[in-house]
Amino acid sequence: MEHRIQFGSKEIVYQLTYSKRKSLGITITPALHVLVTAPEGASVERIEAIVRKRAPWIISQENFFLSFHPKTPARKYVGGESHLYLGRQYILRINEGKKNDIHRKRNTIEVTVKSRAQVKKVLLNWYRLQAKEKFGELAEPWIEEFRQYRVKPTGIYLQNMPTRWGSCTPNGKIILNPELIKAPKRCIEYVIIHELCHLVHHDHTQKFFDLQKKVMPDWVRWKNKLEKLLA
Repeated sequence: MEHRIQFGSKEIVYQLTYSKRKSLGITITPALHVLVTAPEGASVERIEAIVRKRAPWIISQENFFLSFHPKTPARKYVGGESHLYLGRQYILRINEGKKNDIHRKRNTIEVTVKSRAQVKKVLLNWYRLQAKEKFGELAEPWIEEFRQYRVKPTGIYLQNMPTRWGSCTPNGKIILNPELIKAPKRCIEYVIIHELCHLVHHDHTQKFFDLQKKVMPDWVRWKNKLEKLLA
């Protein structure tokens, strides 16, 4: 059941369910859904009062998850357009040839294609191959670092995710968005560390953030860099 409250200029929309529990629980999902579970018999007025009281925390959690939402503007894949790779801007150069190929040079990414209609596909495939290689390289030392906490991911996987940079499954898979290959290495490491911390602490508790700060003291800097660079 969907409910809404107004908190200042912000409208909070939440899904309300009832269960046999003694206290009210609020969960914010990575997809920005607010889930409220209330004890059976709790009045709507009482529930709204608690949600309103927790509104600052709800907004804070939503903003946190927003930082993981890819925001790269749409590209047209035409010559002269700028494209990011590991935090640097490159100018896209397009040539027609007998076979599809890509070369990254000093300030350009040169794409040779049989047909210009193939530019987007060829470039995205190249990004994915680079992501597969680089993410593994960047993750390896951090996986070793986290052995002291007796955790190890079952693997690093790529998956296009329209609303997230990374995720961690219950069985230990770390999934990274290949779009991250456009960000600086430290931004990528930040996301990797964030997901590794979830192997130790599954929720965003204070212990989770304490561990993240211990492993990467300047994580806020790289979180902000990721948001601004790919905004």
